[in-house]
Amino acid sequence: MLDGKVAVVTGGATGLGRCHALELARLGARVVVNDLGAGADGSGRDERAARAVCDEIRAHGGEAVPHFGDVAEWDAAKGLVETAVREFGELHVLVCNAGFLRDATLFNLSERDFDDVVRVHLKGHFCPIRHAATYWRERAKAGHAVYGRIVSTSSESALFCPPGQPNYSAAKAGIVSLTLGAAQLLAKYGVTANVLMPRARTRMNDSGPLAAMFQKPEDGFDTFAPENVSPLVGWLASPLAHNVSGQVFVIWGKDVTIASHPRLEHKFQSPERWTVAALQQQLGPHFEKREPVKDGYILPAM
Repeated sequence: MLDGKVAVVTGGATGLGRCHALELARLGARVVVNDLGAGADGSGRDERAARAVCDEIRAHGGEAVPHFGDVAEWDAAKGLVETAVREFGELHVLVCNAGFLRDATLFNLSERDFDDVVRVHLKGHFCPIRHAATYWRERAKAGHAVYGRIVSTSSESALFCPPGQPNYSAAKAGIVSLTLGAAQLLAKYGVTANVLMPRARTRMNDSGPLAAMFQKPEDGFDTFAPENVSPLVGWLASPLAHNVSGQVFVIWGKDVTIASHPRLEHKFQSPERWTVAALQQQLGPHFEKREPVKDGYILPAM
């Protein structure tokens, strides 16, 4: 299905990224596996994991090369696109997946931990998307047919805003806006852009309040196996999804849910300029009917 296509997967050495790289290779793509080899909190560097994924792809008859650059660094992200073109001739698929966690509430979150998490997730999407988009636009202007697919990785944290993840949820919300804007801009060049919100067992949730939910079962279907997510990446990367763009998919287990775009609702109007009293008269009763905000974070029912 992806024979002749070239794919880049950021954060491709472990967890979801590794599964995505293997799935794209299984479908015939030649893959650039990007990963710094950092820990779950972004610390450290180790090239062995990305090399191991490339070896695994080659062992099954595929083609893959590693890339160890920081995708949130402008020149390194440009170099990632250039690596795909230099090694395999073109670039067709960009899967942005790199990221890490440093959870804390607003009371305890440091400026550094806010900046680092927003940087790796949001800027780590922007830089590769920016350089890939430029590459595809230049090809289109030169008269070449363009095949472009962007798959971004957000999170349901962007929707439910857990109080212990103000940095992560804000970055993931930004990824949605960035990607949906790219979808509109790049449609005329033959490029699609979509967002995943996966629930899967990764290094980022193997501890903390939700760790028990993501544990691997002793038997039966493994609902939160990262392998459950990767077929959607493969489908979105394929010619089958040529008309699918600007969408947000929540995926886990055997479920795929298409999220609706934000919309306006509950419109209130005044015959004259609003006053505090008039706002209270209309808005007050509306909010009195609603449940008050409570402590804690609960995932939607499964």
